[in-house]
Amino acid sequence: MKVKHLIYTLLIITIGGFITYRIISNKSKNDDSKKFNDKNSPTTVNGIVIKTATFDNNLSLSGSIEANEQIEIHSEVSGIVEGIFFNEGSFVTKGQVLFKVNDIELKAQLRQAVTKEGLAAENERRAKLLLQKEAISQEEADIARADHASAQAQSQLIRAQISKTSVRAPFSGKIGLRNISPGTYITPTVLVAKLVNTSKLKITFSIPEKYASQVQSGSVIDFTVSGSNKTYNAKIYAIEPEVAVATRTLQIRAIADNTDGKLFPGTFADIKLPLNTIKDAIVVPSQAIIPIQDGKKVFIANNGQAKEVMVDATTRTDSSILILSGLKAGDTLITSGVMSLKNEAPIKVKVQ
Repeated sequence: MKVKHLIYTLLIITIGGFITYRIISNKSKNDDSKKFNDKNSPTTVNGIVIKTATFDNNLSLSGSIEANEQIEIHSEVSGIVEGIFFNEGSFVTKGQVLFKVNDIELKAQLRQAVTKEGLAAENERRAKLLLQKEAISQEEADIARADHASAQAQSQLIRAQISKTSVRAPFSGKIGLRNISPGTYITPTVLVAKLVNTSKLKITFSIPEKYASQVQSGSVIDFTVSGSNKTYNAKIYAIEPEVAVATRTLQIRAIADNTDGKLFPGTFADIKLPLNTIKDAIVVPSQAIIPIQDGKKVFIANNGQAKEVMVDATTRTDSSILILSGLKAGDTLITSGVMSLKNEAPIKVKVQ
């Protein structure tokens, strides 16, 4: 009886194990089949049909804004400052006296020099009369003439030094903060203030050498500055005659009006430089471009598969990029999921 029960137990265990094995095996096959079907099912992506259009080719650049004219004000002579005739941060006109250095000693020297000049003039006059009477030699007359000329030059020199004690504005503009006060002993090394002409401003920027032939003097550029939504314009008036070897760029300078006074020297400008307008251009969304080591690539739809295509891309805007070669009108460009696609992967394109 015990043997019979043992046999039944073994049979039950064997049958149960077989059934369990079959269930697990079938499940594994179903999972493998599902994975296989998923791998070969097409990926749904978005795409666009490429069309040609006229492209206004604008080059985005960064530049610096500089004053049209800017100098540091210094005194040419040393001495005590006896008067300051400008207000900090105010507008001054060309020729306006900015400050005056004490010139008492120079005026005393001038009086002395004028006296010597008069005496030398009288000696020369007498020498001419004596020479006519042959009372003196020609050499003595020449010495008297030279003494007079030397005295005149000395007087002129002192007058020039006196004129330098009044420092005038060399051009109209806005003067900055002063570093002196009345009574300060000033020397030529002391910076008094800065004077800038901000009614017009220079915008200096550089372009890659490949665009050098497309830029001409007289062209108008648009630019913006940080903190303002206003778009300003400037006219190119000077182009460097050679490309910088170190950077392979060409430096350009434009000038802009600053009548509202809201542009400041030293700030950066975001520039849009118009280049040649391209007809029948191919422009694609930036998200479709995949940067790789050898350049750039995109995917297009080809008979239900993704096809990898190398492209030559150039000028770009915030949302698009100009394609020079690799694509043609009528191609269906894939614009979504491109980073995970592989060449010849099955796809289903939703054309937008």
